[in-house]
Amino acid sequence: MTKTLILIPSRMGASRLPGKPLLKINNLSIISHVFKKAEQANIGEVVVATENNEILEDVKKNGGRGILTRSDHKTGTDRIFEAYKKLDFKNIDFILNLQGDEPNIDTSDIINLNKFMINNDSEIGTLAANIEDNKMHDNKNLVKVITQDNLNQKNFSLALNFTRKNFSKNYKNIYHHIGIYSYRVAALEKFINLPQTKNEKENRLEQLRALDNKMKINVVLAKSSPIGVDTEEDYLAIKKIMEYKS
Repeated sequence: MTKTLILIPSRMGASRLPGKPLLKINNLSIISHVFKKAEQANIGEVVVATENNEILEDVKKNGGRGILTRSDHKTGTDRIFEAYKKLDFKNIDFILNLQGDEPNIDTSDIINLNKFMINNDSEIGTLAANIEDNKMHDNKNLVKVITQDNLNQKNFSLALNFTRKNFSKNYKNIYHHIGIYSYRVAALEKFINLPQTKNEKENRLEQLRALDNKMKINVVLAKSSPIGVDTEEDYLAIKKIMEYKS
């Protein structure tokens, strides 16, 4: 039977919104909201990987599981690989890296990505959603993915490029990239041992390291775009939405 492990990297020192994992929505921290969404997917063990004791204690207090990692990691992917090695789970086939700042991610999208990875035996998989507002193309905080084929609910197209720029005049198949990745364990190990590329550093997108080294990333269409919490405005917007729904 195929085994998946969900790891959620989380740290306090985000430059634009320090301390965001512990900001509250409906009296529950953002990181614990994400943990609970991951648990609801019911596809495998869920562990938060963090360098911060406050985050660890918050997750545990709210019924989750966490593990302390080093504080000097350059990327969240490096952090989850350390956590995977420390946890020493046996016979894991896929590791799903779920961002700790998207508390309203659709659980069915997590399940769907895992299903596509298993059925297609892919190296790396991720999610993307349709861009509903053309203004999103100009938003440099919003990462876009260009795919080989037009995405639908049944295909798992290859990613050709990831960008923060507006490439809508040059390409047809452009989607809002959602920062969740599923890796075959061997692919994750290969990826974290590759040096950071110039392209990755300049664009501040670590997935470009994979493409620069001829690793394939497949993309599945998500039902919706979750709001990532990067700024105070993002936090207030998602807080309003989630508290209204409850």
